[in-house]
Amino acid sequence: MDDTSFEPARRGRTRLPSGRFLGWSEQGPEHGAPVLFFGGAGTSSALSMRREDVERAGVRLVAVDRPGLGASDPLAGRTLADWVEDVRDFVIARALGSPAIVAFSQGAPFGIACAADEIGRSLVIVSGTDELAAPHLAELLVPDVRGIVQRVARDPEGAEAFFRGMTPAMMRQMVLAMIGDADRAVYADPAFDAAYRRALDEGFAQGGEGYARDTVLAFGAWPFDLGRISMPVSLWYGAEDTSPVHSPDLGASLAHRIPSARRTVIDAAGGAILWTHGEAILAAI
Repeated sequence: MDDTSFEPARRGRTRLPSGRFLGWSEQGPEHGAPVLFFGGAGTSSALSMRREDVERAGVRLVAVDRPGLGASDPLAGRTLADWVEDVRDFVIARALGSPAIVAFSQGAPFGIACAADEIGRSLVIVSGTDELAAPHLAELLVPDVRGIVQRVARDPEGAEAFFRGMTPAMMRQMVLAMIGDADRAVYADPAFDAAYRRALDEGFAQGGEGYARDTVLAFGAWPFDLGRISMPVSLWYGAEDTSPVHSPDLGASLAHRIPSARRTVIDAAGGAILWTHGEAILAAI
């Protein structure tokens, strides 16, 4: 990867009817088919997919900062339903029509919430977290993750206060401790590491509140019926994904719960398939 692989082509902020602003970063041709991108935990929109993959696909990839992250204004006590309304307003304000959505890692519940409300024309989940609070997954969770799920269910406000203590350095160290051999080359690449550090610094520029709220929403019960999603959904996982906060069965139960879902598991790949197999993922939209 070179130093421009993750450099956004365009950046800005869009005012919503509420008066708040959402920050965004774009890759690809301005008149390409619009694709929204929802990033992983604690990162700003500066880190999305590799520029080369986006340009080859000919899409206009619009990465959006969730409230309190990056350049987006905070929204205290926000819910997944609030995010759906923000995205609906954002799509109208930027005249994006009916975009596809790509959601990575902790961005998954935010993408699925939009699909459940019929925003967009298709959804692609890449190395996504699952509904970790779902009872059928309890026995598949490692003890630390099971403990977080239980803490969020028992005391969401206390859990959110705890998560606010996260910093960019702590977040990076935690992620590096989770990845397996299949992903180490990606995270060790100097260009990627610089882009990841920048996105974390921007993600936490307003403090830890945005990350904390995201995490409570992701680890809590999801307030929508996955069985009613009708738009095309693609689930992409690497067979060697070792992250305990991604889907513990590599999306198998998600594929079963979403009638329109198709699942792809890539052999000898880890959770970083967004950057190692981005061209194939975009081609499948």
